[in-house]
Parts: sequence; structure tokens; C-alpha cells
Amino acid sequence: MQRLDRQTGRLAEWVRAMLTRRHPNVVACALANKLARTAWALATHRTTFDAAAGVMSS
Repeated sequence: MQRLDRQTGRLAEWVRAMLTRRHPNVVACALANKLARTAWALATHRTTFDAAAGVMSS
């Protein structure tokens, strides 16, 4: 979140939108949870991340 002004993409937009509604500490926890759930899903399904495929929806 420190370099969010230089980031582009769906995840960066999601973080920016969350920051307009929530405290930065809450957004940091939500981001960590989102990334952990993504990593868990990739590991359990034995697949690779493809940003173009929309793996990180909502």
C-alpha cells in the first residue's frame, strides 16, 4: 500500500476503492486475507496464477 500511487491493475483499484471506505489498517488486513485466499486456492487446485483469467474477482 506504500506505493499504491504507482500501481495499476484490478487489485490496485480494489485497494484504492477500499481505502475510500475503510481505515488503512482494515484495508491492510483485507488485502492480506485476499492474497492468502488466492494463494490457498492456487495451491489446492495445483494451478498457476493468470491475471488475465480473472482469478482475483471480487
